[in-house]
Amino acid sequence: MANIAFLGTGLLGGAFAEAAAKRGDTVSAWNRSADKAAALAPFGVKAAATAADAVRGATRVHIVLKDDAVVDAVIAAALPGLSADAVLVDHTTTLPELTAARAARLAAQGVAYLHCPVFMGPAAARNAQGSMMVAGPKALFDRVQTALAAMTTRLEYMGERTDLAAVNKLFGNAMIIGVSAVMADILTMAQANAVDPQDAIKLLGLLDLNGMVAGRGVNMAKGNFAASFELDMARKDVRLMMETAGARPLAALPAIAARMDQLIAAGHGAKDASVLGMDAVTARP
Repeated sequence: MANIAFLGTGLLGGAFAEAAAKRGDTVSAWNRSADKAAALAPFGVKAAATAADAVRGATRVHIVLKDDAVVDAVIAAALPGLSADAVLVDHTTTLPELTAARAARLAAQGVAYLHCPVFMGPAAARNAQGSMMVAGPKALFDRVQTALAAMTTRLEYMGERTDLAAVNKLFGNAMIIGVSAVMADILTMAQANAVDPQDAIKLLGLLDLNGMVAGRGVNMAKGNFAASFELDMARKDVRLMMETAGARPLAALPAIAARMDQLIAAGHGAKDASVLGMDAVTARP
């Protein structure tokens, strides 16, 4: 078993630290709110007074923080206590550009760093479920692969491009947030029409969302907008959806309608509704 540290013990970081201790690792933790680190004592996690104290003697340091600015500040505070052979494993969702700059800066300082964002919540972290992506030097990944695999159901090495996991994490979160916004609008329509919200969500089970990504999504990525559901017709349906919701607030449909109107005005109404993604796959001058 390993000596490891966690910097950031909020909901996700705390769950990771708890799971690591249960697997038999010796775990120290630090959090800006000291009570959150102290709350892990029943699981055998030792709370440290400072980030530098937390990482002393650790061969692997997991970082689970809010954003880029906090990550940079906490790493700077931890460096005086960091062992020469330690690997920083950063699970924070961060801006790709700043992630690449951070990786380059740390590499120049001789600090081993991998960016490893996850698709999992606290419950999944406690049970080693969900997905983890890794970007950074292959040699570093090889050193910690077994340990990271123990934390998750699916471990994906994205390659040595240091910002690639950060980009893909944003892709995934965009899907989660976008689907949530559309489901909110479906529930709004259900409310407006006296349909039980659970029945409305159950209906979505009739749709093959994975098939839509594999079919329509792949066509979009290729720039293939041959019509199977014309934009003009889709815009009519969005109008019906908005009228069905009445004066109730909507999360996503009004913005979708506005973009459809732009594309129709530009002469794309007879193309497939997936032409909404045209600008993303059309070469720019």
